[in-house]
Amino acid sequence: MFDVAVFGSLFLTLFVIMSPPGITPIFLALTAGRPGRTQKRMALQAVCVAGGVIAVFGLLGQQILNYLHVSVPALMIAGGLLLLLIALDLLTGKSDEPEQTKDINVALVPLGMPILAGPGAIVSVILAVQRAHGVAAQASVWSAILAIHVVLWVVMRYSLLIIKVIKDGGVVLVTRLSGMMLSAIAVQQIINGVLQVVGSA
Repeated sequence: MFDVAVFGSLFLTLFVIMSPPGITPIFLALTAGRPGRTQKRMALQAVCVAGGVIAVFGLLGQQILNYLHVSVPALMIAGGLLLLLIALDLLTGKSDEPEQTKDINVALVPLGMPILAGPGAIVSVILAVQRAHGVAAQASVWSAILAIHVVLWVVMRYSLLIIKVIKDGGVVLVTRLSGMMLSAIAVQQIINGVLQVVGSA
């Protein structure tokens, strides 16, 4: 009743897109100067917001596509392009790190969305739910979504300890490797979308 391949594929994709190692310095910058208890609470809030947004799109993705008259191949190509842009940011290190502000709850915006629940993660979840046929596949998809959010919560909650272990250089290295993997996933997704368009023509 559990598809390990589906779980592993989606978990790896979301891990690369949402980049738990790469979120560490961003989380620390956004929550700098706040008490440790507040940082832990904001880590949980950010994960809950991201999970809620992704769950909504996972459950209502097909209805949203039908309403907008958007085909799955078009979504695959658009999603691939979005992922490729994110991958280029990870590879070049040009992704903007939002500045800290004490006037708003940064755990909700921009940390929960759009940094964690960004377009790449949303598109990947919609497509994964679309391709999951049967109870086992669906259970694997939602288990992968839950698992990546647990990982994100653990990473952010213990970010102060993690940054001391892997140092800034380790974060940069993992981010660059994630960018390489994400670029390959993005190109493959674009190819799959084009092949579906050609095949249905």
